[in-house]
Amino acid sequence: MEEVEVVVAHNERATLRVGDVFLKIDADQARLDVEVEAMALAPIPTPEILWRKPPVLALAALPGTALGRLGEPSTASSAAWAAAGAAVRMLHDAPLPPWPGRRLDDLASRLDAECDWLVTNDVLPVDLVTRNRRVAEAALRPWTPVFMHGDLQITHVFVDDDKITGVIDWSEAGQGDALYDLAILTLGHEEHLGDVVAGYGTDVDLDVIRAWWSMRSLLAIRWLMEHGFDPAAPGCEVDVLKARM
Repeated sequence: MEEVEVVVAHNERATLRVGDVFLKIDADQARLDVEVEAMALAPIPTPEILWRKPPVLALAALPGTALGRLGEPSTASSAAWAAAGAAVRMLHDAPLPPWPGRRLDDLASRLDAECDWLVTNDVLPVDLVTRNRRVAEAALRPWTPVFMHGDLQITHVFVDDDKITGVIDWSEAGQGDALYDLAILTLGHEEHLGDVVAGYGTDVDLDVIRAWWSMRSLLAIRWLMEHGFDPAAPGCEVDVLKARM
């Protein structure tokens, strides 16, 4: 008898695996709508949608394994990381999705609020927050929007034989900054940034990617703590911030 595996679960949504089927449960139907539409528009492999009955979306499992996990060394080859970069470039070259993405002023105000919270609640040392806030500000510049995945963690990219078999979790997709996707893909795995950029195939501003590493980590820590995750685990968000020192 097949067991139910809890892939991820918190009070906003949950993903379960039963055999070769993933069940995504999300009370926010707009988020599931984005996921379904983004997968239909994306020019790269995505999971097959088996059925949808709100609040549940059933997806077929992808072949292969995830590119890696945050906080753990990746066993994927340089060629696999380069293939991921090439897939991201294909996505970014595609026509824009019809819905909007992040706004610069929203990001700036969120950064202010989260940095204040981290310091006021003694979550992180003041100098660590101040340094990374300064680094993060380089991401707050005008960009040409692309079709952005929006949550391109390495656990969302599946590879087999150094080829991309699919990308999952499209609920944050929209119009956005190309370098944000590249930053999230390499967060905590700076040693593979060169492979990803080589596969991406065009010049990128590495300082902006590093800025997004700081930005994403500063913005995520409170949410992670409130939802039962540990951003201070080895190789995770707090270590990413310390690396900028």
